[in-house]
Amino acid sequence: MVRETSNLRTGGIKLAELFEPGEDRKIRLASQIGINTAIVGVLPVLSRLPRGQYFDALRRIKSEFEDAGMTFAGVESHPVPSEKIKLGLPGRDEEIENYIAAIKALAHVGVSLVCYNWMAGLGWYRTRTDVRERGGALVSEFDNEVASKQGLTEWGEVSEEKIWSNLNYFLNAVIPVAECEGVKMALHPDDPPLSPLRGLGRILTSAASFRRIFEMNPSPVNGVTFCQANFVLMGENIGALIREWGVSKKIFFVHIRDVDGTRNHFRETFHDSGPTNLTDSLALYNKYGFDGPMRPDHAPTLEGESNAHPGYAMIGKVFAVGYMKGAMDALGIPYS
Repeated sequence: MVRETSNLRTGGIKLAELFEPGEDRKIRLASQIGINTAIVGVLPVLSRLPRGQYFDALRRIKSEFEDAGMTFAGVESHPVPSEKIKLGLPGRDEEIENYIAAIKALAHVGVSLVCYNWMAGLGWYRTRTDVRERGGALVSEFDNEVASKQGLTEWGEVSEEKIWSNLNYFLNAVIPVAECEGVKMALHPDDPPLSPLRGLGRILTSAASFRRIFEMNPSPVNGVTFCQANFVLMGENIGALIREWGVSKKIFFVHIRDVDGTRNHFRETFHDSGPTNLTDSLALYNKYGFDGPMRPDHAPTLEGESNAHPGYAMIGKVFAVGYMKGAMDALGIPYS
């Protein structure tokens, strides 16, 4: 009889994966490779419920992950619908009330992290999702010339000034509640980090834009999801930013991925073959005290996997986690 064993590591960086409720196979596989921190997409669940039922739904989700031996540590993407907020449309105040209720419910079930974005009208965006990488693995690509030919979205042209105003309106309403409840709001950079994109203003395209946001609302719960590849495409100095925002405790969550190219034309890479020195970055996260959740992002789709959800197939994530663990073990970086 084979006895089950648990991950005995404690402390340090919390290796995590992104799930939706009910992804039993993915949860088991992640558990088998030593992942015990869950970042969960709850939008599909909460978007169908009145806000008075958020707490019970989140408590059930938490129980599901606890039964699988995982800690429900945070949510990724908005917990409730938010496009009216981002675009400044009628009905945004109702969405903000839902958002506030979701933050309170998350806090009351012991979840203290929200990874959100401000990509209005379009989320993270690619022009291809079937580019051949090493050994025929499939990765995504963005080409701004192709995107420009696709024309405006249904929202037409939306200025950066309007997007800034909408974000400020949201932060003024939400950050005081999040601070009171002890929930960290980790803002993700725009992907790709360029503006405009098909007529839509994008504002999270530089480190300076994040500094502006921290100044607009100087709260200890107002921070960043440090998605490395996006800051690489911005032309930022990754080491300097990890140092700056590590010291100021603004990095709440880390996405590890890499890209080859420029913000106008790039493709995703394997975690071991991109231009960014991953071991240097990991050493700096450790040096400056980051101990929050970190997950591999946008892994290639490997042989035998479906490419139905590009970047989110699981075998590529298994490879990425092994690579990250090996680097951290070699550097003596604690993780769990």
